Amino acid sequence: MADPAPPWAPVVVAMTGATGALYGIRLLEALRTLGVESHLIVSRWAETTIKTETSRSLEEIRSLAAVVHEEDDLAARPARPDFATAGMVVAPCSMRTLAAVAHGLDDNLIQRAAAVHLAEARPLVLLVRETPLSVVHLENMLAAARAGAVIAPPLAAFYARLESLDDMVDHTVGRALDHLGIEHRLIRRWGEPRGGDGDPQAGTAS
Repeated sequence: MADPAPPWAPVVVAMTGATGALYGIRLLEALRTLGVESHLIVSRWAETTIKTETSRSLEEIRSLAAVVHEEDDLAARPARPDFATAGMVVAPCSMRTLAAVAHGLDDNLIQRAAAVHLAEARPLVLLVRETPLSVVHLENMLAAARAGAVIAPPLAAFYARLESLDDMVDHTVGRALDHLGIEHRLIRRWGEPRGGDGDPQAGTAS
């Protein structure tokens, strides 16, 4: 197994075709603000979702990342076990990508990078987006979780008294950063007063 990733190691961000492109975009923005190197992979269906759900251009989103890799480039750095990272987040994660992770497929760079993170025991966070969930979906989630992935459906935390869609997205992104061990203060935690929300640099993750 490769050496553990050092603090503030790069983060692999994958965007797939599930609804919820805002999660991947906001994650890239937060990582950039925090000074964390991001490696972005955007699937073809994610490109379609981005156009449908947002007013952002693909070029603008790509510019948020430090490095952009093509989905078909299986020779890219995220496909290599010796590329030390703080982890990988699939935001959003389609049921197709979840199934590939659960069954060890690596037909594209997103799937290959996910398999490498599991094999190297590095954090792999899947922001799965689907409802309702079939038995197939649930079994794939269980298989991926048993392999070491974190299954993190984007869900609102009402105790934080979220006031907007941006708040909801930030909360999910903040929790993903928590799983990577990256310090931030993007969200208001249980029992904390309001104030300072939305600034990923101002504070420490629990």
